[in-house]
Amino acid sequence: MTSLPGVKRAASAVFVSILLTACGGESTDTTTESPAGLRITGAGATFPEPLYQEWIRRYNTEQSEAHFVYEGGGSGEGVRRFIAETVDFGASDSAMSDEQIAQVQRGVKLIPATAGMIALAYNLPGVDGELRLPRDVYVDIFLGKVWQWNDPRIVAANPHLDLPSKLIQTVVRRDGSGTTFAFTNHLSTISPTWLNEGPGTGILMNWPGGAMTGNGNEGVAHKIKISHGSIGYIEYYFASRLGLPIASLENKAGNFVRPDAESGRRTLEAAAEDRMPENLRLFVPDPEAPDAYPIVSLTWLLLYGTYPEPEKMAALKAVVTWALDAGQPIAEELGYIPLPANIVSAASRAIETIR
Repeated sequence: MTSLPGVKRAASAVFVSILLTACGGESTDTTTESPAGLRITGAGATFPEPLYQEWIRRYNTEQSEAHFVYEGGGSGEGVRRFIAETVDFGASDSAMSDEQIAQVQRGVKLIPATAGMIALAYNLPGVDGELRLPRDVYVDIFLGKVWQWNDPRIVAANPHLDLPSKLIQTVVRRDGSGTTFAFTNHLSTISPTWLNEGPGTGILMNWPGGAMTGNGNEGVAHKIKISHGSIGYIEYYFASRLGLPIASLENKAGNFVRPDAESGRRTLEAAAEDRMPENLRLFVPDPEAPDAYPIVSLTWLLLYGTYPEPEKMAALKAVVTWALDAGQPIAEELGYIPLPANIVSAASRAIETIR
């Protein structure tokens, strides 16, 4: 896949500023304009930030006239600022609803950038071996109905483990989060109780059971790491990076599966083949394949349908085109799911329609 003519050089430094700013690295002074006066800003999901950092480390070879700033304040904040048109692009793990899209007069292009798996990470010192959580059990843990680690239902699924009589402490997101949307969308799909009597689906939830909270995937991961007896939902990358134990979850076929990039890619490929919507807002809340990990989710870049400044449009299109091509193997290296070819093709076609 090739970049648009005449913009590769500009896109290189543009992407540097996005990712270094998003991940807390050093960047150029964001309070001053570049020599050409081209300044592009974005905000949104925290989940893709580590991948962005590695993408730019490999992609950047020279400076340019363009300068990007990205603030990773969560999917909810990214959508809010994108709708208000206070940024040039957004990023969200939950895409955008029809109601949200209708508020953007310039039009919206939802561009899948990568995908991930939501893991249930936990902290149980002295418990070694695979922890298996049946579907109804992890629903009830987050409903506050299963509150001890030696609950008979957990013990029955894990006869090989010596589970303690320790209280279960759930850890959830405090901020509006696409990760929360993907997790609760899955719970609503597999549990009528969660959907009709529990919190339901959303990016910001009223969690039962006195859950601890953290900001961003990093905040939840940190709370789990320092809290014995805890369990929380986080993107797989953050759990693996911190070395947190990860539960195997029962999928729709009744098999216990750990997060795995290849099974996640196959799940997305099959879903896109069957039901990829025109706006690319593809959700896979409960895949059917025997080897599918049950909680897989895309994450999207939010681009406007039109940009009044051709330079901004060209720089954005070039960077995203590169990310969909050369950036996907890097995603797998970092624990993300590389997009299958049919999703990349659909996303590339959407990028070409931006004017």
